[in-house]
Amino acid sequence: MALAVMNLLDGPALRWDLWSTRAELLLADASDTDLVEARALLEPMLHQVEMAASRFRPDSDIARLAKAGGASVLVTPMMIDLVHTALRAAAVSDGLVDPTLGGALINLGYDRTITSVKAMPVRAVSSAHWVVGGWRDVVVDADASTVTIPAGMVLDLGATAKARAADLGADIVWQATGLPVLFGLGGDVAVAGSPVDSDGWPVTVAETAAQLDDDTATTSRIAVHDGGLATSTTQARRWMTTGGGVHHVLDPRTMAPAREVWRTVSVAAATCVDANIASTTALILGDGASEWLVRHQLPSRLVSGRGEITHVAGWPVDIS
Repeated sequence: MALAVMNLLDGPALRWDLWSTRAELLLADASDTDLVEARALLEPMLHQVEMAASRFRPDSDIARLAKAGGASVLVTPMMIDLVHTALRAAAVSDGLVDPTLGGALINLGYDRTITSVKAMPVRAVSSAHWVVGGWRDVVVDADASTVTIPAGMVLDLGATAKARAADLGADIVWQATGLPVLFGLGGDVAVAGSPVDSDGWPVTVAETAAQLDDDTATTSRIAVHDGGLATSTTQARRWMTTGGGVHHVLDPRTMAPAREVWRTVSVAAATCVDANIASTTALILGDGASEWLVRHQLPSRLVSGRGEITHVAGWPVDIS
């Protein structure tokens, strides 16, 4: 959901800009040609995700749903997958990770790419009504390949679509090549297989991209063996409005940016989607985040609003 940060320092890698963030692809025991071919395997899936979930493309499935006035819309198989994933996130987070907050984000000024939003000095905050139904009002008919949402609702799948793309990407490359792979999109990282004779993929976790080049910043360098790692943060996607500074992680209970008890949360889980659901839930829970993460046995690194770091549920020891 949020631009988080990692720096993959070991092994051959390809890095490219994508969706206002950075894609990173690593293959173990691979040549440069292997990497280029692996990226080519990813491109169709990444295009499908963009065409399904981008709020900033007028021809995306999300945009067509927003314009449908409550009618059922024929959507792509990828959109069915992504909406199912988002609704599962809402269910397991007790509604905290809500995919129906696109209208609220638009009213806060997040109506274009974050790069464009940040380039505008001050965004006006709309006084329009923010709530049109909720996640339980989203109807998916997989057999008919349709999605139906209430008139006036705008979906935002940012909390899960990028993480789902990371999981899909790692699996696509692993299945096609048999080579251990790490695929990351911003702070969403998925791995399939570990490099031979290694302790896992070394990943440096930070709050923002700038921290990776800042020797004074406190980061965490850990080994990722399998599954996924996600970082959600309020520090990267921020902008100024007529009501003050805001960030993109909304609390559906208040329809306002989540209170910054924790400004960044990183979580390791069985999949990147599960990790991102947990990191986003923790940001929104605030005071109850640590207890929730421990109860669900999710190794996590939390950074408070004042920059204090807390590790819970067996967050890995840093590696050298």
